[in-house]
Amino acid sequence: MPKRQRRLRPGRPLPTTMEERFTWDPEAVTPADKREIYPFFALGVILAFVALIVCYRKQYMLLYGDAVAHLGIARRIVDAHYPGLAQLGGVWLPLPHLLMLPFIKSMAMWQTGFAALPMSIASYALSVTGVWRLARSLVRPRWAFVATAFYALNPNLLYLSTTAMTETLFLALFIWTVVVTMEAIAAMRAGKPSTANARMIVAGLLIVGQVFTRYDGWIIGAVVWLVLAIAWWRSPQRAKMQTSFIVFTLLCVAGPLVWFWYNAHFEHDWLDFMRGPYSAKAIERKTAPPGQHYRGWHNPAWALLFYLRTAQVDAAAWETGFGLLIASLYGLYVSARRRAVQAVSLRGETAAALLWVPLPFYIYSIAYGSVPIFIPQLWPHSYYNARYGMELLPALAIYAALAGESFELWFRAPGTTVRILAARFIQPIALVLCAGNCLWMMYKIPSVLKEGIVNASTRVPFERSLASVLIGFGPDVPVMMSTSAHIGAVQTAGRNLTSMVSENDEVSWEKGLADPAHNAQFVIAMKGDPVEAAVKAHPEGLKELEVICTSGQPCATVYQSELYAAPTR
Repeated sequence: MPKRQRRLRPGRPLPTTMEERFTWDPEAVTPADKREIYPFFALGVILAFVALIVCYRKQYMLLYGDAVAHLGIARRIVDAHYPGLAQLGGVWLPLPHLLMLPFIKSMAMWQTGFAALPMSIASYALSVTGVWRLARSLVRPRWAFVATAFYALNPNLLYLSTTAMTETLFLALFIWTVVVTMEAIAAMRAGKPSTANARMIVAGLLIVGQVFTRYDGWIIGAVVWLVLAIAWWRSPQRAKMQTSFIVFTLLCVAGPLVWFWYNAHFEHDWLDFMRGPYSAKAIERKTAPPGQHYRGWHNPAWALLFYLRTAQVDAAAWETGFGLLIASLYGLYVSARRRAVQAVSLRGETAAALLWVPLPFYIYSIAYGSVPIFIPQLWPHSYYNARYGMELLPALAIYAALAGESFELWFRAPGTTVRILAARFIQPIALVLCAGNCLWMMYKIPSVLKEGIVNASTRVPFERSLASVLIGFGPDVPVMMSTSAHIGAVQTAGRNLTSMVSENDEVSWEKGLADPAHNAQFVIAMKGDPVEAAVKAHPEGLKELEVICTSGQPCATVYQSELYAAPTR
């Protein structure tokens, strides 16, 4: 039987060799062919799975309390007395939790953290392809390889791709927003309104994703809107793009407005995420000593120092981050100098500078937004929010590659044999340095992973002790306990959230606080939490069973009710 032949489109023959599939002028800066991104996506998935094997075997996936909390929020949407979107809460943005929903109902996937893997691995792989596509429009192919390799081999990013944290998802959305913004501007300048229309709509959808992932995306979305608005207004064909620009504008505005409405409707304060009990300001007031503030508070210069130093530590090994930052700033300077060149202007290269928007955002957040960052290189020499420096990784990767390319071109100018040899080997040496940077950071433990290890050193033992107690109660008996800080204990114990009397259900929670003994068979009160206050106010019918104390965590007292009667069915 003859083999079935694949039908080809007229005028578009199927590539038969690798050379035909990927042909480019090595000395030309051109947009990436769509077929180029598939191998990079596959490579990203492979690297993420390698990272997963390592992190799973070493039990790194649930080190961050925030990762455990994100999984808990996703779980309570489907496992609560009143399940639904009202369980999203009003501070953390909802998209990561919604993306976990198809997998979080499985108890095993919740307990292991695997429910977040499809989101995190796909986001990592998409961000790698986005860096490649963006770099191909800025530098020659060999230097695009350098930028992509440096980004993809970052151990901090590889670790985050195995967790329920939001950084990988946000980076994927952020990078692709810059890609489509740059391509939209290039299409406007090339007189291709249909392409520009499509790119603006995609940019609007990506901004909605960013807005619902991290608050950084609100500022980035506003800046992207401004950049595209200027490019659209200057375009002689703006009338053909007016409808798409209006839709793009509505998408940019819709995200924040929906979140304002959600907070007003469910939390009874449209700015609950900014001034509510779980906001950054409220947390900073609780954790800071009275009358004292972290270094960088109301001081933009210190905030700049802290953030840049954190970005260096997250991106590069040892003290090589200083060199990386200098190279990246030089690359930005090179890009600014050549913006008047017609070819550079036509491809909208200046839009890539949007990668630097996280820098002013975090300077403001540290100085005036109650967002401290602590790293061991600076006082007070501890770990807190060190992962925020990851937002600058795409800019450091791409603009450092641009600087490397400019040095290669300088060496290639007519000169001595030494300069010719240097020009030939500078790019291979850069690739070797990317690999060496990855290996050295893994050997020394990357900063984001180290932060997770340090901050889990007291929380995880405490939650495991609580979990062993919860397991002993049986799976269905009602237990009253505040889960806002230690949902990980319930997760480790493998209990359904419907068996808990907690903040997840306001009705049973208020009844429990008013009369603990009649509303739960067991009560766990932690020092300083609402349950402890309720037990002190209403101790009747409660018998103390044990006290759980671990270093660095508040003690928990376990009570059994002598008055609880299970409801009859």
